[in-house]
Amino acid sequence: MVAPPDNDVLWARSLHYSHSGSPGLIGVSVGVRRGEVLAVTGPRGSGKTTLLRCLAGQLVPEQGEVWFDGVPVHTMGPSARERLRRDRFGWIGPEPGLLPELKVWENAALPLLIAGAPHRAAKHAACEWLDRLDIGAFARKRPSALTRAESQRVALARALVGEPSVIFADDPTAPLHRAEQANLLRTLTTAARSHEITVLLATHDERTAEVADRRVALLDGRPATAPGSEAEADADATATAAAAAAAETNADARLALTTDAEGQGACSLSV
Repeated sequence: MVAPPDNDVLWARSLHYSHSGSPGLIGVSVGVRRGEVLAVTGPRGSGKTTLLRCLAGQLVPEQGEVWFDGVPVHTMGPSARERLRRDRFGWIGPEPGLLPELKVWENAALPLLIAGAPHRAAKHAACEWLDRLDIGAFARKRPSALTRAESQRVALARALVGEPSVIFADDPTAPLHRAEQANLLRTLTTAARSHEITVLLATHDERTAEVADRRVALLDGRPATAPGSEAEADADATATAAAAAAAETNADARLALTTDAEGQGACSLSV
């Protein structure tokens, strides 16, 4: 077991995970600093969600290590990982996942209420975040009264309400229009930087990834530049095709030179 670098709040080495025998992650390593916004990019099916779930302790990697704040997450039992997710992590996905029977503020306060926080304090914290997200006017309504964009803002308030150390944002803007995407991302990144919250943002959208401080790319469960990845194979194929084309061009040029020399005793090549 190798200890993580001191400046990485979240660190993983050589993660492997499979879904019913199908590879999900193959040798993925990543480190994230406190307060950093890291974009995990790649097409659908590249392993982004699997990586986030392994880092968040929702999944236990088959091989490799996951460390949070110097503590090995991959060796924790289910109860310890559940406490870690409840107390230190926030999560927002492409679906708001609001409970229809609860009021908006109760949905936002849910992590605090589950943790046993006093009812009044939980409501106050939830309403503060709802106000910051311009959704405070709906605090006493049910989720059915909200638009999709408003529901996603409530989901973000729920992720932020416990002031987590890390927020895992799994394609949170996917169901939103461009203007709504920009608003949600601006709120997320502003909150993260003002509260020193680390954000892992999984996305296949280039504009969404631009808000991050840094990015890592996945392809077919591997780092995009890893040996054997489709990206490398495509690059090799492109290089091979280019070399073949160059060879063919050179052969044509040699043939032209020979023909001219035989017919005229001289040659000239125009470029």
